[in-house]
Amino acid sequence: MFYPRFRPRRMRANENLRRMIRETRLSVDDLIYPMFVVPGRRVKKLISSMPGNFQQSVDRIVEDAKEVYELGIPAILLFGIPEYKDALGSSAYDKKGPVQEAIRAIKKKVPELIVITDVCLCEYTSHGHCGIVKNGKILNDPAIKILAREALSHVKAGADMVAPSDMMDGRVAVIREALDKEGFADIPIMSYAAKYASSFYGPFREAAESTPKSGDRRSYQMDPPNALEALREVALDIEEGADIVMVKPALSYLDIIYRVKEEFGMPVAAYNVSGEFSMIKAAGRLGWIDEKRAMMEVLTSIKRAGADMIITYFAKEVAKNL
Repeated sequence: MFYPRFRPRRMRANENLRRMIRETRLSVDDLIYPMFVVPGRRVKKLISSMPGNFQQSVDRIVEDAKEVYELGIPAILLFGIPEYKDALGSSAYDKKGPVQEAIRAIKKKVPELIVITDVCLCEYTSHGHCGIVKNGKILNDPAIKILAREALSHVKAGADMVAPSDMMDGRVAVIREALDKEGFADIPIMSYAAKYASSFYGPFREAAESTPKSGDRRSYQMDPPNALEALREVALDIEEGADIVMVKPALSYLDIIYRVKEEFGMPVAAYNVSGEFSMIKAAGRLGWIDEKRAMMEVLTSIKRAGADMIITYFAKEVAKNL
């Protein structure tokens, strides 16, 4: 009878052995927690499609930020829902806007927490697109000037990093130039470099109140079948001055995360987006899967693919689990 000389199961026999040879380790240091700030006071509105996540006014979001920091999570990603919207998204750079006010309040109360801000126009425009719309067409170059103003307003309020998510061509270069000109050369840019036109953004549209009023975003977000194009997009953003490059979404694009890390060796972020989060939550609530195990397995797969940091709505739960 043949007996195998090498038995891989020997090192799987118990948890301590499995821990000793574990190749990929998920850490609280890998996590970035997204948060949504709205005008007003004492506002904490549940996002129905994203259990455990809320739209919060500045006073409430500061308390949440304290909890995030106490859990050891190093950074948050801040999204804003403004009091008013117009065709140009001019409230995006309002120094008294909810994001700007939240930055100041968080940095005052939790100065060590890294505050990253999403830079886009979709939350601020009346039409819900990430650029300027004229005769049904998304205009690129006028939009990136407004994005630069938005980014600068965030940094002047105290943001530690800006993250342009709009997918307009050339926006990283224009933002970098604007920051450098105003004396903010040390502020990093985390670029949504490969952002796909994904079906997994649905719950986020509720959270950020950013659903387009007409059409869709496929003329500026990437086509899901394309991989080489993602590498070209990342290369362009690095050339323009991005310090961190992001792939969004994560789960359906693990191959892109891997290829970006292998090709460029840059810090890579991956966004475990709202739909990915909500699917696990829904299946867990129905008892179809073990929610905690699925959460950890998914995030470990993103880390294993090559992500250095993971933006995830699971961040607080993972930190408690770890």
